[in-house]
Amino acid sequence: MLWTLLFLLNLPARAAQTRLPFQKIMIVVFENTDYEHALARPFFGKLAKEGALLTGYYAVSHPSQPNYIAMVAGDTLGVDSDGNIDLDDVNLADRLDAKKKTWKIYADDYPGGCFLKSRSGKYARKHVPLLSFKDVTGDPARCANIVNSSQLAADVKAGALPDFSMYIPNLNHDGHDTGPEFADKWYAQTFGPLIADPEFMRGLLIVTTFDEDEDAGGDNRVYTSLYGAGVLRGAVSALKYDHYSLVRLVEDAFGLSTLGRNDAAASPVEDVWQTAR
Repeated sequence: MLWTLLFLLNLPARAAQTRLPFQKIMIVVFENTDYEHALARPFFGKLAKEGALLTGYYAVSHPSQPNYIAMVAGDTLGVDSDGNIDLDDVNLADRLDAKKKTWKIYADDYPGGCFLKSRSGKYARKHVPLLSFKDVTGDPARCANIVNSSQLAADVKAGALPDFSMYIPNLNHDGHDTGPEFADKWYAQTFGPLIADPEFMRGLLIVTTFDEDEDAGGDNRVYTSLYGAGVLRGAVSALKYDHYSLVRLVEDAFGLSTLGRNDAAASPVEDVWQTAR
């Protein structure tokens, strides 16, 4: 009865339970790689061994863009292509703002200024999902939360890392145009020093995932690891999760109302935390 009432009220079902053991979350998204190929790479493997590995994690669609939309909307919202879209739907940024939680997207090679063209060099708009929502792009103050990835260093130095962030590598760094070996080396060079910095990692959970697998005819199983605050080192969860579970993780972490879509029924991330849930 209680669970039914919470769902009908569109409240976070786990709000009354133990808080998740981190204060900030950053999601880093790579491209088009099968689970096994990513896990075999050194840095992706390191994050899995020193953090937690979700062996039953799946993307939800093909091609790329619907998966990114799913990560911030709890649904693909009918998106089935990589073309520019402009949606009127509620999204994760709305829930974060309502709870007065800060958010930002760091995107490699992003030109700034709420740039809405499809491409700029190795930057691709389709990989920055909140630029597909009119209530973000139509508000200069909110669109200013989408920044070039170079801003990350300044935010870290200033102790200004937001509560929720996404880091979107460019088409080389995410493996889209280069493959998982190149992406892994870039990730190690870029984030290796950061994860070794206690100030950067203080209270931070880093989620590393991929938008989709390599083959549209496959099962869409993708590598996903959790690293940082509260994670049980070496934990392996075989429970079934997907991009909607990732939305649910953010909602649970910050006590947000669900978006009332697939996130509301998604399995919360379990059995990888240092403390009992």
